[in-house]
Amino acid sequence: MDRNALIFLIGLLLLGLFAWYFVTESERAKRMLGSVLTVLLAGLCLYSVMPPFDVKGPDGKIVQVGKIPLGLDLKGGTSFLLRLISVPDEKGQKREITPKMVDTAVEVIRKRVDGMGTNEPVITPSGDDRILVQIPGLDPQRLNETREQLKKVAKLEFRLVHRDSARLVPAIEAGQEVLPIGYSIEPMNYEREGKPVEGKLLIRKKADLLGDTITRANAFFDTRGWGVHLNFNSAGGEKFGVLTKQVHEEGSQMAIVLDGKVISAPGVEKGAIYGGSAEISGGNMSEKEARDLASALENPLETPVAIEEERSASASLGEDSIKSGIYSGLVGLGLIWLAVLFYYRLAGLVALIALAVEGLLLFGILAMFGAVLTLPGIAGTILTLGMAIDANVLIYERLREEVATGKSLKTALDAAYRKAFSAIFDSHVTTLITAAILYWMATGPVKGFAVTLTIGIIASLFTALVITRNLFLWLFHFNLLRKISMADLIGKTHYNFLGQRRMAVMISVVAIVVLSVAFAMRGAHNFGVDFRGGDRLVLEAQGEKIPEGQVREALTELKLADSVVQIEKSATAEFVTVRSPIDTSSQVEAHLKAKFPQAQYRTEATEKVGSLVGSELIRSSLIALALGLVGITIYVAVQFEVSFAVSAIIALLHDLLITIGIFSLAGREISLIFVGAVLTIAGYSVSDTIVVFDRIREGIRAGRTGSIVSIMNQSINETLSRTILTGGTTLLALAALYFLGGPVLNDFAFAIFVGVVVGTFSSIYIAAPIVLWWSGKGGRNLRTEIKKAEEPKVATA
Repeated sequence: MDRNALIFLIGLLLLGLFAWYFVTESERAKRMLGSVLTVLLAGLCLYSVMPPFDVKGPDGKIVQVGKIPLGLDLKGGTSFLLRLISVPDEKGQKREITPKMVDTAVEVIRKRVDGMGTNEPVITPSGDDRILVQIPGLDPQRLNETREQLKKVAKLEFRLVHRDSARLVPAIEAGQEVLPIGYSIEPMNYEREGKPVEGKLLIRKKADLLGDTITRANAFFDTRGWGVHLNFNSAGGEKFGVLTKQVHEEGSQMAIVLDGKVISAPGVEKGAIYGGSAEISGGNMSEKEARDLASALENPLETPVAIEEERSASASLGEDSIKSGIYSGLVGLGLIWLAVLFYYRLAGLVALIALAVEGLLLFGILAMFGAVLTLPGIAGTILTLGMAIDANVLIYERLREEVATGKSLKTALDAAYRKAFSAIFDSHVTTLITAAILYWMATGPVKGFAVTLTIGIIASLFTALVITRNLFLWLFHFNLLRKISMADLIGKTHYNFLGQRRMAVMISVVAIVVLSVAFAMRGAHNFGVDFRGGDRLVLEAQGEKIPEGQVREALTELKLADSVVQIEKSATAEFVTVRSPIDTSSQVEAHLKAKFPQAQYRTEATEKVGSLVGSELIRSSLIALALGLVGITIYVAVQFEVSFAVSAIIALLHDLLITIGIFSLAGREISLIFVGAVLTIAGYSVSDTIVVFDRIREGIRAGRTGSIVSIMNQSINETLSRTILTGGTTLLALAALYFLGGPVLNDFAFAIFVGVVVGTFSSIYIAAPIVLWWSGKGGRNLRTEIKKAEEPKVATA
């Protein structure tokens, strides 16, 4: 039985066990089924993921391939986004790009890339008129060569030269002769037999023979130097023979035109050439030029292409990114483990065992489905594990309350899981909505973040609701758990949060206005290369470190508009990052290497993004944000009352506006990964708000006496410890990412750090007051609204 079949059968078994687990009411059956599920899932994931990454031998060669595929930003390589350009047909009308044209171009480019000897390239259609080309391990020194090979159309044409070309060209240009119908004057500039050939030719506008009749093209070398040997199909060979006969009889020439440029114009001295073959030679062609031309002629593009986006990372930068991700992850998780163990003690140990299993499940599922791990994906993993503590905190804080009422520990634990379920489920689903939209709308590495976040959310639900409860059941079974002690640093509070609502709202309004003005004043500088287009170059100094000011001063000599220089650090290296106008990175790279030879700069990464792609990314990002808001609104409106849905969205917009404003005020640039951070903040913000809403609704359902304001204040105070603990553990993971995750993850961690702090504030001081205000509009009453919403459920039951 092969590996995939085994995984499929185990998956079916797990599905059946899951159904049994949730249906049975027997504690013994739940305990046994939960254990079997945990062991099977953990074993399957361990089998699927080992070894997670490539294992290298003493000689540096890979002896065992890792199970988790790495993105180009981690293993090094280059990605190109090509767009097919619509060209007019013979009637001058613009042709639409069809799926067949895209598929043909994909195959042509695949053959060209394969001919370059690259390692496992990925070439796939992207949208209606684009092609994504990913080439792992591509040496940055070969970028220009690869770029030219991808763009080269290789439209070969044979056109007859007018028999009177030498006399007519100067006469036509002097106005003494009329240009013959069907002819055009074309420049020629090439070498023949080592001598330059320059001038102009009068050649036919329409090709007499096209290169699509070529079946094979090979580079060769003889006494005349390098050349290309061509083989035609039968129809092409026959037509070529007729043309060469005509040229021989007229004593004229045949122009060989490649991509609209005359590369040769030989005569035919020995008579017609039949046999279906020909040669392009006699010039000053190098071996590389001959081989590239042969490859292009053998695989011509019917439709021209333009490189709209280019992203490159060296293998050494990928290794550094992996190290930075591992360092920051271990430090972040270590801080979380210490905090949870200190605060919850034995219960904290149970949560940490579940957290370890969640990490195994996350990487195992990544390996099983062949999901590509990217640098943002590593960030998503760390963030997910940090946020996973939230579910355990909700359960344990409920447990503290239930024990305080005098219930036995076992009864209190059952009540804690039951009462915390709705808040845990709703908060996870809202985050899952944003993750799904991000996966759907995102591209490249950011999609990797969405994948790890989605898997992490699902794994978090399983570990919090199944594994931790199962561990407690076994502790009870063996009579090892009679009492649970927890730290209580926050204690029972009675703050009048809603009494400060007017001041809090006023502060938020002023902050949004000020930050919006600051954002508007910064203008286009708010956006990075991803959105406004341009180049981004990353260099690492192998020698002397050059101060940022000197690098900036050196760039002024190039007189490039809107160029930005930054020194960025990771856990193990320091980089010089230069953002400049489109197609200027090569110029910047050459200038800095020549200006500072003592630095021994090595190119680690390059990015090129066209303005069209930038504008499309802005549009798709706004659509993703809008869809996220709509999805969250619908879900909250269904699960809660309208008052809660309205306030959740207003609080969410508040969090996003302030986060974006602070990000801009800090002088940072909005990039694709920032969009991922914003959507993550949206999910986190609503999750935080839902926990408060769930407690408010529970208090009203339970028939608590007092005013709505007092019930809300009490509910916010009851969830305060959870809010602070969850936010604190998440901030610990983000702090590790911020300081140790490297330049790419620094912006990501900063944005979410701000979002978590602002989200915590808004769930207390913005969301609850808006519920109070909205529920009182038009004579409505929140208590009545919640009870009416419960009536259909009671009737159904």
